[in-house]
Amino acid sequence: MSIYNLGSINADYVYAVPHLPEPGETLAARDLTKGLGGKGANMSVAAARAGAHVCHIGAVGPDGGWMVERLMEYGVDTRAIARLEMPSGHAIINVDRHGENAIVIYPGANRHISTPQIGLVLSEAAAGGTLLFQNETNAQDYAAETARSLGMRVICCPAPYDTAALERVLPFVDLVILNQIEAAQHKEVTGQPIGHGSAIKVITTFGSKGCTLTDHATGHVKEFAAPSVVPVDTTGAGDTFAGYVAAGLDRGLPLEQSISLATRAAALMVTRHGTADVIPDLKDVQDSLF
Repeated sequence: MSIYNLGSINADYVYAVPHLPEPGETLAARDLTKGLGGKGANMSVAAARAGAHVCHIGAVGPDGGWMVERLMEYGVDTRAIARLEMPSGHAIINVDRHGENAIVIYPGANRHISTPQIGLVLSEAAAGGTLLFQNETNAQDYAAETARSLGMRVICCPAPYDTAALERVLPFVDLVILNQIEAAQHKEVTGQPIGHGSAIKVITTFGSKGCTLTDHATGHVKEFAAPSVVPVDTTGAGDTFAGYVAAGLDRGLPLEQSISLATRAAALMVTRHGTADVIPDLKDVQDSLF
């Protein structure tokens, strides 16, 4: 099978700062690095490094050729990435001494992916394949409905969180992966947890405290602990987790086993500085001591 990831592709500018800036505060960064990022690109790299075949559906501008090449180097199928006449997406990431981050994103070409482009790529997908998407592009609802009509598994990672966008895709989704803040935002707006009254499964992540899996078809909730590590940079940990979950399912692993593997991959990720360029591969995770 294959994973078709409708996702963003960003240049990440990562600034090492003494602490995350307060409103009106000016800080001098200790260091600056540039690398491949974007929630979509991160998930594609993670899924590829976890052993899945990944086709990335996205867009870059004239300045984005190096990002496409980097994805290719990491084993991602890039044939469905459009080249547009507008700037590529980028992110400004501040990372403090404790590994916590604050991120500002410029979407650029990521918000101009055409529905014919998506439809053409998904028409090649086999039933049983996986559509993965986030909220850093456009046309998620079209992609989700199309994938469901083709008998594909549909995984939604609703970040950055938007209630209306999530509500539009939920009828076509099998699995939602989100963090505790996004889950709380949804409940505050709608009064109900995500997936209430449906058969959707929801994974809610809690950082160093692990995650929970809620099966709304049965009402069962299972907790998964996270390995204890000393984080240096939490950027991309959630994307690594999601990519590994998607890859595990696409490779035929049970969901709970996929989550356990993804939890270890995310724990290893936070011990590294960087985003897509340092996502651990499957051997790294299997050889880890936790």
